[in-house]
Amino acid sequence: MSEDKIGDYKLVKCLQTGNNSQVWEVVETSSHRHFAMKLLLPGMAKDGQSKKMLYHEAAVGKEMTHPNVIRISYVSEDSTDHYFVMEYFPAGSLKSRIVNKQYDFIRERADSIFKQAATGLAYMNASGWVHRDIKPDNLLVNAAGELRIIDFAIARRIVAPTFFNKLFHRKGFIQGTRSYMSPEQIRGEMLDGRADIYSYGATLYELTTYRPPFRASSQQELLAKHCIEAPATLISYNKDLTPEFSNLVLRCLAKKREDRPESFHEVLKALNQIRVYKSVPAPK
Repeated sequence: MSEDKIGDYKLVKCLQTGNNSQVWEVVETSSHRHFAMKLLLPGMAKDGQSKKMLYHEAAVGKEMTHPNVIRISYVSEDSTDHYFVMEYFPAGSLKSRIVNKQYDFIRERADSIFKQAATGLAYMNASGWVHRDIKPDNLLVNAAGELRIIDFAIARRIVAPTFFNKLFHRKGFIQGTRSYMSPEQIRGEMLDGRADIYSYGATLYELTTYRPPFRASSQQELLAKHCIEAPATLISYNKDLTPEFSNLVLRCLAKKREDRPESFHEVLKALNQIRVYKSVPAPK
């Protein structure tokens, strides 16, 4: 790694810095094309767990080929610089748009972006993966309203719930983001696509009411609310939402996975039959 070059990629601008990694805008020197690079911070190079998650995210992403899922094009095999390269998609996350109170942006595109997210997740689940960390932060939407799902660091294979799989399933430590986790994810149970449906419901709740479904004074209290407390109707926070949309989101947030839509195909079917906002005409 030189000061401004890693492998065949010239570093242009740091886009984001996290606890373990940075995302850079880069240019491939051989083709002059722009990409994004997720690079493990130098101080994390000896942290086995951070390396494992970075390469796991890359491996899952390499399997994905869908217009609503970020494309990963190259994974480094360098022993010193740990990174992967993905499509350059200059866009803010939906979380940043909430924080910056860009409510009109979300409202005007809600029908399209909610369907794009459900379509990408239907593809991921059908490909055999549970994302496990769906939230506004992991949905990027550009100015044209195009959406990409990102961050597969804790994605997990869907395992058929046979007797033996259930018998030998080991409950791991809780991974995910507490404001969006399904009850079964909190309990460390085997997961299928309906765990993502719950997180998607929590995401839609926040994108249309500007608050998560539950708030609490401690992390344990928040997790308990996901497991036992019914969320308030969305209309109690935003009177412009239709009852049909509010009911769909509450179905996605059902405590028992059996009470949620069976798959994202069912979610999409429902979205195609309803309007999100009373004041926004149905798409033609």
